[in-house]
Amino acid sequence: MKLAAVQMISGPEVAPNLATAGRLIAEAAAAGAELVALPEYFPLIGATDTDRLAAREVDGQGPIQDFLAQTAHRHGLWLVGGSIPLLANNPSKLRNACLVFDPQGQRVARYDKIHLFGFNKGEEAYDEAATIERGDQVVSFDAPCGRVGLAICYDLRFPELFRVMAQAQKPIDLLVLPAAFTETTGRAHWELLLRARAVENQCYVLAAAQGGLHPNGRMTHGNSMVIDPWGEVLARMDKGEGVVLAELNRQKLVDTRSSLPALKHRIL
Repeated sequence: MKLAAVQMISGPEVAPNLATAGRLIAEAAAAGAELVALPEYFPLIGATDTDRLAAREVDGQGPIQDFLAQTAHRHGLWLVGGSIPLLANNPSKLRNACLVFDPQGQRVARYDKIHLFGFNKGEEAYDEAATIERGDQVVSFDAPCGRVGLAICYDLRFPELFRVMAQAQKPIDLLVLPAAFTETTGRAHWELLLRARAVENQCYVLAAAQGGLHPNGRMTHGNSMVIDPWGEVLARMDKGEGVVLAELNRQKLVDTRSSLPALKHRIL
């Protein structure tokens, strides 16, 4: 199966971001992609946190969700919709949710970001918990390429999350991770953590990132990439808008796990 990560530099208005996402998904589809992932907060990265609150949708309805369903169906592909803001139980917060649609445009999975980013380094500070209500469900789903696990951005730092995905003796074949890593933390740890998750879980990793200077002045790290089960980076893009493409090879999964059966050697 050919995989594609879409990299964007989203701005504060939803409509132009949907148009950009649609153009890049079409580019990926034309190149033969069968599963496409968008970055975290692909519909908007606004000037303030309240911009995302204003864009919240009811689960199951809204223009962003309609766009994802229709686009998946139009191109006949699996679409991992980065993340979008949905209504939360707490009316003053949102859920940062990753929705997945099959080639018929039917939703097959929803994952709400569990780990909320907090960072304070002088003038650069983030506190997602102030406006986001965290999720509490680990999510994976079946696709033609195998078992697919979902995580979002900061989740990457918590390896126990990915171990839980394989508790039923069925390993994850592909981990899809939409992100908007900061340039500061991304430059230090992004590739290191992605390759570690691929190696320790002996799976492919598809990481779709925001990548560049946004209108609100925020710089995101980019470096969307596809990594194989041996930890090798098959394709990447540094900064800017575009599409990263690579093949998921089932035989590579089989060969890696049979030659080094680390998953079977687990004790805990």
